[in-house]
Amino acid sequence: MRLSEAAHIAWEAILKNKVRSFLTMLGIIIGVAAVIIMVGISAGTEATIQEQITSLGSNLIFVQGAMTRGGPGRAPTGGLVFDDAAAIQDSVSGVTSVVVEQNASANVKYGDLTLESISILGTTSGFPSVRDMDLADGRYFTDKDIERKQKMVVLGSSIAEELFGADDPINQIIKVGTIKMTVIGVMAEKGIIGNTDYDSYVFMPITVVFQKFTPSMFARIMGDSIRMIYVEVDPDKNIDDIITQVELLLVKRHDLTLDTADFTVTTQQDIISTQESTTSAFRSLLAWVAGVSLIVGGIGIMNIMLVSVTERTREIGIRQAVGATPDDIRLQFLTEALMLSIVGGLIGIIVGIGGAYIFGALSDMRTVVQFGSIVLAFSSAATVGAFFGYYPANQAAKLDPIDALRYE
Repeated sequence: MRLSEAAHIAWEAILKNKVRSFLTMLGIIIGVAAVIIMVGISAGTEATIQEQITSLGSNLIFVQGAMTRGGPGRAPTGGLVFDDAAAIQDSVSGVTSVVVEQNASANVKYGDLTLESISILGTTSGFPSVRDMDLADGRYFTDKDIERKQKMVVLGSSIAEELFGADDPINQIIKVGTIKMTVIGVMAEKGIIGNTDYDSYVFMPITVVFQKFTPSMFARIMGDSIRMIYVEVDPDKNIDDIITQVELLLVKRHDLTLDTADFTVTTQQDIISTQESTTSAFRSLLAWVAGVSLIVGGIGIMNIMLVSVTERTREIGIRQAVGATPDDIRLQFLTEALMLSIVGGLIGIIVGIGGAYIFGALSDMRTVVQFGSIVLAFSSAATVGAFFGYYPANQAAKLDPIDALRYE
């Protein structure tokens, strides 16, 4: 029997029982769609996280301190201080900019309007470049402003709109906490990155934040402690060489060795690689969970094909009587099982792609349909059909022609 003839016979058998055939394919449809949607959700999450990391800026090195608290009445030991950032800027070749951030919060008042518990971000002059942020109006702080601890602020776009509406905020005086500050600039709209809404921030020189909002009794002895230093590297330089220079400089300043360093140095690629390995494992788990549906669908195909063999026993006997070999019978029923899984797989692909886009449109989670997941789901469906269809097909091929013809 030719394959085309077997396919024709199988298709006619499927069409004779449309409802039963559809219900049989339903497990395959759900399984294929689930694989595509779940992998799409995982890939979308991975893409979102990667974009958030890269939106922090490009060619960045993250130097993070490991502060150790001292005993009662004693200063903390270890970690990074503000002067470390200045040393990196001055001593490490190939560094474009160095940025330090310090968070605080306070009420912000202009005229009769008061905004409560507004996030304050003390930064250095390179912040707009490193964070890839633009100014909509005015200017940002200079190194001289920071050194002189000038009482000035740059407003996030939404804060500026809440305080001033359509009025020009430049050179206006606002009160941050109890300190009068001059507005020198307004940031362009940035939006939410991760869980941070930069449009709702008030930016000011980091030295002012240290002095007025986060004072420390140990600052005169140790320097102002900081959690993180962001180092922007010249894209034409070797980032590994810059990392080595930074590490050697800091261990020398802290009188330590590389083995006992009280800081860690990572890059954006390190963070992205770690995140990719985590989401890849999670994606594989989701795919395996969704693949269970395919196995259930395959069991459904095997069950229905066994019923079909029983119902068509007399037909099998007649075909054998007119010359069909066991291989012909096996091919006929195996083709029917494969056709059920392939058609179910095609429908599942359509449902999966549509479902992924609908899920992404209706929820806050991003979905990215990957071609690899479509190929994986469809090939799995075909494999399941062949695997679970073989046993019923083999049972049909083993029927004795005489017994089959006597079957009622």
